[in-house]
Amino acid sequence: MKASESPALIGRWVRAALFFMLLLTFGLAQAQTADELYPQAQDFFPEADRYSEFSGEPSAAEAYRGDELLGYLLVTDDVVRIPAYSGKPVNLLVGMDTSGVITGTEVLEHHEPILLVGIPEQKLFDFAEQYVGLSVRDRVRVGGGGKETDINVDAVSGATVTVVVVGQSIMRSARKLAVSRGIIEPIQQVTAEPGRVLEDVYRDADWETLTGDGSVRRLYLDFESVEAAFAGTDGEGKGPKPAPGCAELPADDPCHTLINLYYTHLNPPTIGKNLLGDSQYEWLMGTLEEGEHAVALMANGAYSFKGSGYVRGGIFDRIQIEQDRTTINFRDTDYHRLSDVYAEGIPDFHEMGIFIIREESGFDPGRDWQLELLVMREVGPLDRIFSTFGAEYRLPDEYVERPEPAAAATADEEEAIWVSIWKDKPFQIGVLGAALLLLTAILFFQDWLVRRARLFWLVRNGFLVFTVFFVGWYTLAQLSIVNVLTFTDAVFHGFSWDTFLLDPLMFILWSYVALTLLLWGRGVYCGWLCPFGALQELLNKIARYVGIRQFDFPQLVHERLWAVKYIILVVLFGVSLQSIGAAERMAEVEPFKTTIMLKFQREWSYVFYAVILLAISVVNRKFYCKYVCPLGAALAVPARLRLFDWWLRRRKECGKPCQVCAKECEVQAIHPTGEINPNECHFCLDCQATYWNDHKCPPLVERRKRKEMRMAKREVAVELPKKHKADIGA
Repeated sequence: MKASESPALIGRWVRAALFFMLLLTFGLAQAQTADELYPQAQDFFPEADRYSEFSGEPSAAEAYRGDELLGYLLVTDDVVRIPAYSGKPVNLLVGMDTSGVITGTEVLEHHEPILLVGIPEQKLFDFAEQYVGLSVRDRVRVGGGGKETDINVDAVSGATVTVVVVGQSIMRSARKLAVSRGIIEPIQQVTAEPGRVLEDVYRDADWETLTGDGSVRRLYLDFESVEAAFAGTDGEGKGPKPAPGCAELPADDPCHTLINLYYTHLNPPTIGKNLLGDSQYEWLMGTLEEGEHAVALMANGAYSFKGSGYVRGGIFDRIQIEQDRTTINFRDTDYHRLSDVYAEGIPDFHEMGIFIIREESGFDPGRDWQLELLVMREVGPLDRIFSTFGAEYRLPDEYVERPEPAAAATADEEEAIWVSIWKDKPFQIGVLGAALLLLTAILFFQDWLVRRARLFWLVRNGFLVFTVFFVGWYTLAQLSIVNVLTFTDAVFHGFSWDTFLLDPLMFILWSYVALTLLLWGRGVYCGWLCPFGALQELLNKIARYVGIRQFDFPQLVHERLWAVKYIILVVLFGVSLQSIGAAERMAEVEPFKTTIMLKFQREWSYVFYAVILLAISVVNRKFYCKYVCPLGAALAVPARLRLFDWWLRRRKECGKPCQVCAKECEVQAIHPTGEINPNECHFCLDCQATYWNDHKCPPLVERRKRKEMRMAKREVAVELPKKHKADIGA
């Protein structure tokens, strides 16, 4: 065997051994799954007396009471694997009944650093429990916002990415299982082109024919079923009630009806002409632009689909159309009054209307859609809650031409989780983007700015305040050495951009930091964008303003202390190669999580540590950043590749003999010999303000004084002849 071949052969044997161990571990885990997981699911199905083995695609176990199927158990890792903040998925046990309602959730395993040390794990468990009682048909949004029909669950402050992934893991796994077991229909395939209504297809049809072939559909709600939907909420018992004595009448008596609503798509001639008559149909089609569609709603009952609170210029808040997770709402300009309908056998309706679906909604007549009726209940002077009831609609095949599905489409394709997160944060992304553009302008035009002392003071301190409050406490976009360790671990164990795109603010910041490292070095982040660093600097500025004495280390001690943060970085990196979890725990040397992410809402020992560091920064500017911060050390390493060294100007007199900038540099990044250490500089630009200040920079002071002396001599030279002439005249 050649010596050069030996390492490769050893490597193959090592990989083979690791693969065998992985298979063995996986096999043992699978063997234990059934026995270990069923006891954990007792609360999911209290009436179950037996469970099947995990089987099927996707894999799930069935819960039975005798021979009655109660529901299913699934392990999310067996169905979908969505990487969380650590790069690894959060594995959960989920229970779902035969109607698609989630009956229980339990976290089986996670590797999230924010939860390993920091936020109590119980908060993650409590978050997952919020999904119990929700249906796979529901649209769930973490942290609020979204559409009015979305169901909101409370987020966990400081662990947004983690809980979003947990929520998506629960819902996507449950939906995939529900589709496979026939509980819900799969998402329709995307077609290359939208369907086309066949305008030349017409036949006479009465009301019975139109309702019989599905051209006209019905949504029926009685008082009892709606009241059941509000049970246990603030709206319970606050809705309209049936007339006295209705309970004794048969179930099909109209007195039980809250609303009996019929709805249809009017564009097909067979439907539109038979309902509206020829002249009204032609008028309606003449008002529609290309790509627009009309639907008709006709109803009886105690509940109005238009609502008494509707006003001109507003939105109809009780009805909407849903197609492929796109919600279509109607405004007053989309509404036409419908007074007459002509199909033979049609019942009398006391409320009717035509609603226009505009072209920009992307409505496809060839695909299924759902009419949603929102039943509102007032629970306070200005507050109300609602429950949504939906009914499907599919245009009969004879009235529409449906293109073939696109080849690349999948039946249950869902939007990438990171895409939905980015869509939810347009304000934060916009503000951060604008701030980074401003910072870039500051850096490029720094010479112009620092010459204007008052303006520079306002810009500098205003940006620091923005960093603390917006970047830090509002968006929680505090970068951390944990990010570096996670990125490194991902490179060695399967890199995926999706993991890093889960937090848009962090991704944008890291992208900007990567760019500025090449141009200016580590100082741009450490001096302008680090919330904890900005907080230290502001505290120190206040301390100096009120006259608190400062304590700086001698230069020799100061330069030795620089090495501490690099030692911490090497230790953390070495530990991360063995155990990323252990390294993340040791990364608590950073006070960022306590101060910024959790806003001091934590165990007293962590708070005490963070407060001590902030207290030291009052008398020693950015003590933590200079000597302890492993993130600053990690940024300094690649910053040595920066492309330019001339951003910070120096004079030949700097350090020889001038020491003004060296003494004024509050992070002590300027050597006594005058050179700036770019690995320690925080790019605060104070030295550049001094560089251009002809009242502080000695060479400029001397130049200014010489200029003033020359000007004074000239004035004297001019004044002496005038005085001499005046004396002669006298």
